[in-house]
Amino acid sequence: MDHGKVCVTGASGFLASWLIKRLLLAGYHVIGTVRDPGNDSKLAHLWNLQGARERLRLVKAELMEEGSFDNAIMGCEGVFHTASPVLGGPPSDPRGEILKPAIDGTLNVLRSCKKNPSLRRVVFTSSSSTLRVRDDFDPNKVTIDESSWSSVEFCERLNIWYVLSKTMAEKAAWEFCNENGINLVTVLPSFVVGPSLPPTLCSTASDILGLLQGETERFKWHGRMGYVHIDDVALCHILVYENEQAEGRYLCSSTVIDNDELVSILSERYPTLPIPKRFEQHDRPYYEFDTTKLKSLGFKFKPIQEMFDDCITSLVEQGHLSIL
Repeated sequence: MDHGKVCVTGASGFLASWLIKRLLLAGYHVIGTVRDPGNDSKLAHLWNLQGARERLRLVKAELMEEGSFDNAIMGCEGVFHTASPVLGGPPSDPRGEILKPAIDGTLNVLRSCKKNPSLRRVVFTSSSSTLRVRDDFDPNKVTIDESSWSSVEFCERLNIWYVLSKTMAEKAAWEFCNENGINLVTVLPSFVVGPSLPPTLCSTASDILGLLQGETERFKWHGRMGYVHIDDVALCHILVYENEQAEGRYLCSSTVIDNDELVSILSERYPTLPIPKRFEQHDRPYYEFDTTKLKSLGFKFKPIQEMFDDCITSLVEQGHLSIL
């Protein structure tokens, strides 16, 4: 079945690769944007996907270059904007290296969308962090849904640059699309877990690998965290694109648990791995996510055990991890 033509930005990324896999399996023609279409080693996993040779085309585009997405997006009925700036290390100029690329890159893609008369809908990948980082929650118990926004002022005060960039980029997207009559839906995944199609691990997969090898440093700041399977995030993007009734923001998260609960589950399932037993406690507010909005479209999430089982199998198969 031919579902028409769609564009996926940042095509070689962790999520974008899974999204392209699912789109190809569903019968879509996919235009993927990458920084270097000739980088065979970085893109081989995409060409190995079922249907790629027939219905995938990779084209060059730069997030920070206005107009560079015009050719990729023109003629597409849908655009999935998953691309976001990647940092090599701690930023020396957070506003210039994180905030500006996130906001300007999003607006560059949307400006190209505006020029495309065939466009039906844009699906923008945001983050659950745009909901939960604020200082005015009830500390006893709080349930967070899509109506919540992280506090820009609070994030600026504490230098929480990643959350700030995601929040400001999504707000900029809504403002631009409302002003220009673009049909926008945003997806807000929590911490994404699952098999990595690209051979090079992204930061989230590297964090999980570290945890499984006994590190606590990168995970200790999670405290309480929502988790979701990579395949669920990809399927959610397609669902909200295809469903005529879908509108606004969609929180995409399976389970919210504390670090200690997580390592207890993992240690029981993988007793030979040196998974930390406990984490130092940080005074983080308790919260739950309300995903009623996505579930009302018929969506069902995979459980936390499945997402980590699939992730660990992938890490072993790719040679990043060994289980004795």
